[in-house]
Amino acid sequence: MPLGRRRYGRTGHDSSVAVLGGAAFWRATPDEAELALGGALEAGVNHLDIAPQYGDAEVVVGPLLPPVRDRLFVAGKTLRKAPDGVRAQLEQTLARLQTDHLDLYQLHGVTDLDELDRRSGAAETILAARDEGLCRWVGITGHDLGTPAAQLEALRRWDLDTVMFPVSPRLWADPGYRVAAEALLAECASRDVGVLAIKAVSRRPWPAGDRFATTWYEPWADASALSAGIDFALSTPGVTGFCTPGDLGLLPAVLAAAARSRPRSEAERASLVQEAADRGDELIFPLAEKALEAGVRSPRPAAS
Repeated sequence: MPLGRRRYGRTGHDSSVAVLGGAAFWRATPDEAELALGGALEAGVNHLDIAPQYGDAEVVVGPLLPPVRDRLFVAGKTLRKAPDGVRAQLEQTLARLQTDHLDLYQLHGVTDLDELDRRSGAAETILAARDEGLCRWVGITGHDLGTPAAQLEALRRWDLDTVMFPVSPRLWADPGYRVAAEALLAECASRDVGVLAIKAVSRRPWPAGDRFATTWYEPWADASALSAGIDFALSTPGVTGFCTPGDLGLLPAVLAAAARSRPRSEAERASLVQEAADRGDELIFPLAEKALEAGVRSPRPAAS
């Protein structure tokens, strides 16, 4: 069953509902990267999200892109805040991915309003890159409880084309997060801003013991739970698609769940939220705290 596609806001891109998350290539070998990218393309993926912060991802995926560049909407990111550093990293990404432009370049990892203020120079640099044609569209990403409020303010400050933030039943069970997220979604709808979800299949911080995936949080793994998380994200009004989690082993099952995804009614969505609340799973955020507990250095903006 092929993946569904949806219009990605004002970009006009008819995006696959599953977006290939580049974090899965963090420690991939060239052979592993070739196999995974080929499998994703065969499944119908036409959208890649990748960043220099994802270990070896740009290095191993870049050589594979030229023959399929016309089949992929390629989105990059930067954590840097100084204008010169942002520009240098964009040029490095273009060189690694062997392309003269990105379809989308994103201000990455903006987790709260203070961080948004610190990154204002970076945002202006990315907007200037759009004017130069080095990227076609500009977006913002974030992964923490303060992300929706920060992204809503970002939309008020700058002419952004896309946002990316966490969507899951467990997060919707947190009243403050849900209110902020729904306010952001309403603003995106009014501005025709494209929306991607992340952490759709996240469950909780890793408990003690062996880990079965390379994600910094424990993801769902069984087919039913994967489908529930993905269906919830894709049934959230305004969401175009979701980024696949950072684990190549999970990728085939996640793509299969996305291909069989079905709309969930409001009653079904409410039931998934209530189930998440009743389970009492710990939130995977704050990122700086939970990622460190998982043995992963929390991604913070580089100095340049």
